[in-house]
Amino acid sequence: MKNYVSLLEIQEDLKQKKTSCKELVLGYLENISKKCDLNAFIDVYKDEALKRAIEIDEKFQSLTAGPLAGMVIAIKDNICYKNHKSSAGSKILTNFTSTFSATVIERLIQADAIIIGRLNCDEFAMGSSTETSIYGPTRNPINKNYVPGGSSGGSAAAVSANLCQVSLGTDTGGSVRQPSAFCGLIGLKPTYGLVSRHGLIAYASSFDQIGPIAKSTYDILAVMEIIAGKDDFDSTCVAEKLTKSTSTDEKQVTFAVVKEALNFPGINTRVQSEMNRLIEKLKSKGHLIKYVNLPLLDYLVPTYYILTTAEASSNLSRYDGIKYGYQNKQNNIDDLISYTRSQGFGKEVKRRIMLGTYVLSAGYYDAYYTKAQKIRRLIQEEIIKILKYNNFILLPTTPNPPFKLGEKNSTATQMYNEDIFTVSANLTGHPALSFPLGNISNGFFASAQIIGDYFNETSMLNTVAKINSE
Repeated sequence: MKNYVSLLEIQEDLKQKKTSCKELVLGYLENISKKCDLNAFIDVYKDEALKRAIEIDEKFQSLTAGPLAGMVIAIKDNICYKNHKSSAGSKILTNFTSTFSATVIERLIQADAIIIGRLNCDEFAMGSSTETSIYGPTRNPINKNYVPGGSSGGSAAAVSANLCQVSLGTDTGGSVRQPSAFCGLIGLKPTYGLVSRHGLIAYASSFDQIGPIAKSTYDILAVMEIIAGKDDFDSTCVAEKLTKSTSTDEKQVTFAVVKEALNFPGINTRVQSEMNRLIEKLKSKGHLIKYVNLPLLDYLVPTYYILTTAEASSNLSRYDGIKYGYQNKQNNIDDLISYTRSQGFGKEVKRRIMLGTYVLSAGYYDAYYTKAQKIRRLIQEEIIKILKYNNFILLPTTPNPPFKLGEKNSTATQMYNEDIFTVSANLTGHPALSFPLGNISNGFFASAQIIGDYFNETSMLNTVAKINSE
């Protein structure tokens, strides 16, 4: 089937009767079947997606279709969908069927998007490679010997391989942006509080955000216009709706380039070269480049992992084998909980729960958790200060191109350092948008990201669209 770049193309073909929603779904289903070795999909909703497609075709003909008519979308396994299984890639949620839909799912369905299935991810979204899932690793469609990134690796792989038009992922420390970078796509981590977290299986509640992955800024914006906005079920969701912005009408945009990121000791030389090429391109188009310092860069990853593991320790305490999910039957309650959690959680999740419990313990709370919260505030103040005098912060999405399956499984800290350029936006709550640059090796792309002011997503998307068109 045709590999559509954007929903705009799809809806134009629907208007001209060159295709139909049913034909689109059949095409994606065929692609999913042919590329099942990627292990991107856990479940495919074949019958209901086809039924939904027929309904939307009828609505399209009667001119009553919603704004996302023609969009076939897949969802990460940690986003709940009523009467469908949701497991967050974990054994401990084996056969758990959600009794309600996440707010984002309800809004997508109301806008006539077609949900075609659920996608593989790192267990409880803890990982940067989609290798910790109970369902096995997802492979990168560009080169199957490499990882697609994580934790939303299935989400990125599905869009890259043309198994769906758009996917939803979640971003706690870069889990939308990093796999988007590894698969040559565009990924948005929205402002914290713009998109409801109701129905999202929590990892770290003050960091988690649901965000779209797509091939075009048009599709990202189309999805965001639907899923953004206040929700009575999530008190942290404070934005009324996606802000319309005219700031990108300015001919000159100021980008703050983080010197410590551009000259990071572990950065791949090809990634660095593509970043420098982008900077020169921006200069030639009349944009301003200001080099800034972010001396706290070395503290980002430690701060992030102290705080997120602490929140994970609290959030994951609910999985005890009593209420739902996997249960290891024992004669007494203490053994039941202990054995269930020991066997139900994977190695990486147990590592983070133990680390989080440790930093929250009475003897170490002030030394680690309290100090990390103070550093988080300093990082936020620094980012706000930079954005006060610049439109956007510009830095690479990842220091390196994708790595081979199994290559970084032996050392946890080596994997954690893959997040060094992405975690700042989660620590501060700012929006961040990742987009591909030039080809660097093995068909992979370097990728850049811009960080903008709170609730400035529209301006960011328009800016990246303009950069890509120039």
